[in-house]
Amino acid sequence: MSHNGTSKHTTINPGATPALELGFKSGSSHCYRMRCHTILLKAEGRTSKAVGNITGMSQVSVNSWLERFKSEGVCDLQTKPGPGRKPILVESEDKASILASIKSNRQHLQTAKAEWEAQSGKKVSRVTFRNFLKSLAEDINV
Repeated sequence: MSHNGTSKHTTINPGATPALELGFKSGSSHCYRMRCHTILLKAEGRTSKAVGNITGMSQVSVNSWLERFKSEGVCDLQTKPGPGRKPILVESEDKASILASIKSNRQHLQTAKAEWEAQSGKKVSRVTFRNFLKSLAEDINV
C-alpha cells in the first residue's frame, strides 16, 4: 500500500483463483481459509487496511501473506510445522514392527515393548508405548 492510502492492485495468476476459492470455502483450518480470503480480496483491488478489517488481520499481516503467496504460491499459505521435538514413534514407520512384537507377546506389554526396542534401536517409556497402541486401536475401531 502506498502512503496516500491507495492500493497497489494485485494481479494473481488466473489458474490460482480456483485453488484460492476452494481453500477459502473448504480449507482444513480457519487460518488457511482466512489467508486464501485475504489474497482473493486483494485481487479485487481492495486496500490492505480494508482487507485487514474484513479478515481481522493487521495490514502488515495482509501484506506479508500477500508477499508469501506471490513468492511461494497457494500451498504455502498453510501453516508450516514448528521447530518442536519430533515424535519418537511414527505410525507410518513403526506400526508394522510394533504390531508384530505385540502379536508374539499378546499378554505381556512390557515384553513386547522390550522386543520392539531391541529390534528398532529406539527407547520409549511404557506410557508412550501404551498410548501409541491406544491410538492404533482407535484407528482400527473407527
